[in-house]
Amino acid sequence: MGEEHQVSSSYWLETAPDGHHPALDGDLDVDVAVIGAGIAGLSTAWELTRAGRSVAVLEAGRVAAGVTGHTTAKVTALHTLVYDKLRRTRGPEGARLYARSQSEAIGHAARIAEELGVDCEWESRSAYTYARDPGRVAELRAEAEAAAEAGLPASFVTETGLPFPVAGAVEVTGQAQFHPRKYLLALAADLVERGGRIFEDTTVLGLDEGEPCRLSTATGATVRARDVVVATHYPIFDRALLFARLSTRRELVVAGTIPAGQDPDGMFITPDEDTRSVRTAPLEGDRRLLIVTGEHFTPGTSDPRARLERLTAWATGHFPDLEVTHRWATQDTEPTDTVPMVGPLHPGARHAYVATGFGGWGMTGGIMAGRLLTAQITGEESEWSGLYDPRRLKTAVREAPALLKTQAKVAGHFVGDRLRPSPPVESLPPGEGAVVRADGHRVAVYRDEDGGFHAVSARCTHLGCLVDFNAAERAWECPCHGSRFDTDGKVIQGPATKPLEQRDL
Repeated sequence: MGEEHQVSSSYWLETAPDGHHPALDGDLDVDVAVIGAGIAGLSTAWELTRAGRSVAVLEAGRVAAGVTGHTTAKVTALHTLVYDKLRRTRGPEGARLYARSQSEAIGHAARIAEELGVDCEWESRSAYTYARDPGRVAELRAEAEAAAEAGLPASFVTETGLPFPVAGAVEVTGQAQFHPRKYLLALAADLVERGGRIFEDTTVLGLDEGEPCRLSTATGATVRARDVVVATHYPIFDRALLFARLSTRRELVVAGTIPAGQDPDGMFITPDEDTRSVRTAPLEGDRRLLIVTGEHFTPGTSDPRARLERLTAWATGHFPDLEVTHRWATQDTEPTDTVPMVGPLHPGARHAYVATGFGGWGMTGGIMAGRLLTAQITGEESEWSGLYDPRRLKTAVREAPALLKTQAKVAGHFVGDRLRPSPPVESLPPGEGAVVRADGHRVAVYRDEDGGFHAVSARCTHLGCLVDFNAAERAWECPCHGSRFDTDGKVIQGPATKPLEQRDL
């Protein structure tokens, strides 16, 4: 398999110092336990520590190495095409609250970076949502009008710094971009210095919402906390049935160096062409790092190799001097009713909270969530609590077609994937995987480069859908809720918390 068809590591993970935190090896009592050390979890923990709470962060992998470590890291309140829809579904006040909460997150992050003295490559940039199809100009004009009405410095433009003409674009000035891992490692260091505790390689398996709450972990340790925050990107607990209102999508990323003079000087995204997102980052000398994202697909439903080839061709076609250095993938969680879910975990929750459904805009969303959850836990008021409340039902009912479509896709995979034909194991070439039948069961089999077979159960340990093989990343993926496993069945990404069961061929 050619290198151009294979995913490598994220630029953000390669270019930030690799801090280390111990695994939890004994019982612990704290005011607040935060599950997940991405931008939402660490922002929440940092804010709570500043508010005087004792906090423990429990991370199954490494700090800022999951979804946050694979983002494009745009810090912007322009979220493709959201404001005209919010104006219609949440009213002008809902759109204004959304714009203000996201914009305040940008300023808050800038102040934190300055206060901590962290060189996180913070750069001010305009953000653009563009289209090349003249048929979308009216839609872009409506979005620019709605965004401006919501309070953003937005306007409709027909010229951008992109190396090709556009039919039109929404421009919002005064936005930003940064190095997410450098920012979060500084946040984590300050949190620990102020008495907070961070535990890596610590998988949480269960939550008992008593007083105090009790978290059980894979290491056998128990954490007792008055309040618990679930910030695992996709919630690992299903008691709120949030999985019925969330869908996952995966996108590919191509990055490499270009001459600094070819920097398009902005952050760009289009909803067309399976999305195309463009930004740059600073490098030494006279070059910039170009980051291009696109080719979204549901995990476990597509061979990403052809998509990666298309994305690379698009990037090099428009930036002929691009020297590709990195290819990776990112994953996003979409709410069926547009707005992230940040607040109480379920209608009866008194001390359990969640942050999820950022829809690809987790930088401002995660920072906003940290401030909102801290306000709720410490008893303060927030004017946008209602907008982001996970318990909302009116908008979920109003946008029921999206919810029903999501669940129909899940049901289709749950039934239809069990009817797929099974290839013979011997036909698998090295580096490939497939789901086969063995003794009446579906088995996920991977053949390594030496010809050896690795067999695990094909049933996702979350809710039982069948996984499929992602050849570009050499991972098993669940198409229902986005859980991902390595070739030996170990969990890479939740909501699953338990590995795929080993099988003997």
